[in-house]
Amino acid sequence: GRVDADWQALTPITRDVELLKRNRVIAVESGHDAAPYDLLRTKIMYQAQTNGWRRIAIVSPDPAAGKSTTLANLAFSFERQRDMRVMCIDLDLRRPNMHKVLGQKPEHSMPDVLEGRVDFADHGMRLGERVAFGLNARPTARPSELLLSREAREGLDRIERAYTPDLVFFDISPLNVSDDNIAFLQNVDCALIIAAAEATATSHIDHAERQISELTNVMGIVLNKCRYASEIEGYNYQYY
Repeated sequence: GRVDADWQALTPITRDVELLKRNRVIAVESGHDAAPYDLLRTKIMYQAQTNGWRRIAIVSPDPAAGKSTTLANLAFSFERQRDMRVMCIDLDLRRPNMHKVLGQKPEHSMPDVLEGRVDFADHGMRLGERVAFGLNARPTARPSELLLSREAREGLDRIERAYTPDLVFFDISPLNVSDDNIAFLQNVDCALIIAAAEATATSHIDHAERQISELTNVMGIVLNKCRYASEIEGYNYQYY
């Protein structure tokens, strides 16, 4: 159908497996390393389907918790799932990182798409058959104003109508960095909080939960970078 053709027309991502490994993207292939992400993927799918949620924000209380890396790994895990279409949109517009994690160099950024200067068809990238990315080439001026705008909401609705994804993930800026994400959280069905073990203070996690719950649903908390995960180079995920 038309939707299938639109997905196929997106530019395929080129996989540099060594670069992905260096960037801690370890779910490229199924196996022991990918298992925590596959478990997280299954829990996300279950909660989304149970609650009728489609738009999911990936957020952290503080910078450097690994949210972009988590979403990159989830993308590869979903790509192996085979029966869902998933979009991953980078809306951390002050410090976009997803393109670096994936080793991509997009020409444009998501604000170009949301403000109607570029079609998603000419910007989006495809991982396999069923995962699409909306990346950024550079930081954006005045991200709060953009994320609060009707233009942004309509732009996202336009993308969803054209590509009919089952789930849309948004990588948004850390909660304590700016108010960009606070504005945007009103547009999603739920949020997944990424916290770094031994780095993110419990009080920050509690505060993040309270902030998010005032605006949308808290899907869960992922505890990242746990030292006791000996065989995954200190990189593990706990899901609450």
